[in-house]
Amino acid sequence: MAVPKDILHLVETFDSNIESYKNPQYNETQLRREFVDPFFEALGWDVTNKAGHAQAYKDVIHEDAIKIGSATKAPDYSFRIGGTRKFFLETKKPSINIKDDPDPAYQLRRYAWNAKLPLSILTDFEEFAVYDCLIKPNHTDRASAARIMYLTYKEYADHWDEIARIFSKEAIQKGSFDKFAAKADGKRGTSTVDKEFLKEIESWRKNLATHIARQNRELGTAEVNFAVQRTIDRVLFLRMCEDRGIEPYGQLLAIKNGREVYHRLGELFEKADAKYNSGLFYFRQEKGRDELPDEMTLGLNVPDEPIGWILHRLYYPQPYEFSFIPPEILGNVYEQFLGKVIRITPARMVKIEDKPEVKKAGGVYYTPSYIVDYIVKNTVEKLCENKTPKEIAKLKIIDPACGSGSFLLGAYTYLLNYHRDWYVANEPEKYTKQLYQGKGGHYFLTIAEKKQILLNNIHGVDIDSQAVEVTKLSLLLKVLEGESQETIGQTYRIFHERALPDLGNNIKCGNSLIGSDFFENPDINPSDEELRRKVNPFDWQKEFPQVFPQSRDSDGAVISSSGGFNAVIGNPPWVDIKGMDPELVDFYFVSYCTTQNRMNIYATFLHKAIELLRPKGIFRFHHPKFLSYPEFL
Repeated sequence: MAVPKDILHLVETFDSNIESYKNPQYNETQLRREFVDPFFEALGWDVTNKAGHAQAYKDVIHEDAIKIGSATKAPDYSFRIGGTRKFFLETKKPSINIKDDPDPAYQLRRYAWNAKLPLSILTDFEEFAVYDCLIKPNHTDRASAARIMYLTYKEYADHWDEIARIFSKEAIQKGSFDKFAAKADGKRGTSTVDKEFLKEIESWRKNLATHIARQNRELGTAEVNFAVQRTIDRVLFLRMCEDRGIEPYGQLLAIKNGREVYHRLGELFEKADAKYNSGLFYFRQEKGRDELPDEMTLGLNVPDEPIGWILHRLYYPQPYEFSFIPPEILGNVYEQFLGKVIRITPARMVKIEDKPEVKKAGGVYYTPSYIVDYIVKNTVEKLCENKTPKEIAKLKIIDPACGSGSFLLGAYTYLLNYHRDWYVANEPEKYTKQLYQGKGGHYFLTIAEKKQILLNNIHGVDIDSQAVEVTKLSLLLKVLEGESQETIGQTYRIFHERALPDLGNNIKCGNSLIGSDFFENPDINPSDEELRRKVNPFDWQKEFPQVFPQSRDSDGAVISSSGGFNAVIGNPPWVDIKGMDPELVDFYFVSYCTTQNRMNIYATFLHKAIELLRPKGIFRFHHPKFLSYPEFL
């Protein structure tokens, strides 16, 4: 490939005036405008958005800078295809020694590693360095660590084919970048942020559970599991809000200094309840909320050491940049994390074990993002086609085995983008309650609108109470994307509303396949509380009356029930029924006649999906074995 004349001209200009460019007075803004932007335009990127695309569809965006303490954090450029990040570009002025200075390299690698991008670039035009960002960054690394390409400006012409083959827009569209990155993954870095963060929170769980079980001997296994999971969820939520500029940076770290760390952490949790209204922070009964508050965890006896250790692990020099970890990656981490459970032995020892259903399934398999995207595209996108926001508000979407919430998060993300684009295309100045114009003149949905879309459209059920809470956590973090302390505070001051919606009526815990009629079997004792907890029956009409409206007679008895969901999506468990309690198997075969002789619970979820759909509704499930059940398709 011939070297573009523009590149040769840039090299010649830089070489002729190198001393002035290397003067510390020559800044990054000048460098970007005069050299970096033209360099990547020669690679086919619309760096300055000459095409006039909306923010969501630009080739290149300048990531929103987030003020963290005294520093501002954000990579300079994000290069994207179809709105999906492919690589970051960090620029420095030429007076910086990129080859030997470790700080710029560590900064870039942290951004990209947390965003799970395989490659990213550091340049001052004089030097051009490419890093394998799947290698976990360490603050003691040299500048050369994980560097897989290093060129000076005098080498651009000789290596232009190699640069263009990887980083040109055309190469990325054709898949060359992904092939190169996959090859790099196989040979070099494999320590991705999700794998490392999973190890991190697993160590927190074991340590925290050990201390809680030892210091609170009245608690059973279920209570210890609840306390540990809620504490981790709450800490992570607040820490992510810090890195997104929503909470004051370092407030959690400050708590670890001194005594009664857990008590002071609880005070922060109570403040969060007043601010966010999330079930994650719900400690006292409130009118209009059906869920029971958590009246246990704040009163626990927890030593300083385990809490202080967790809080310490959340800050520098640890490599985590929580503003760049997408909710989707957090969901993948939690999907693996929730595959294990804490067991307390009679001697109050803590054991971490696979859940029974995970053992039967041979492990936890999270759903790849491309499968989520495909299913959302072929359900939610089809349902929304040519509809107004008012019409879309009536759509009801359910994942009956939501797990960590990956499908619901995908559906919600699509709905947010659709609403924003519709308002922008239809006289945006008319929709001041739904839309506002922010930085750079770009339009964003108001937090009130994001909350309303979530409450109107998104529903989920899972038999695992911890999974339900993680689904809520992922969705609530999505609500907070792009928000700040200012916008959150403004919502409370102007509208007297707490920042987040209560998802207790949308995301529920229960057995999607078994209702209370299970206990009408004369051979089953309806007073068996242990069995009731194990089965966890779920009555769809009762739990989702907004979806299944009922007609009643004068005595209050149900005459008829109608309605249903417009879309049923997800990836139900693939578990062999062998080894299940016989009464459960008998119930499945009797209640779901089309599943008889099917030896996997997946078939039962297929039948249930049909039952849950309203007329002309759509359902799509991922099938892990790529088999088909023609009677359902």
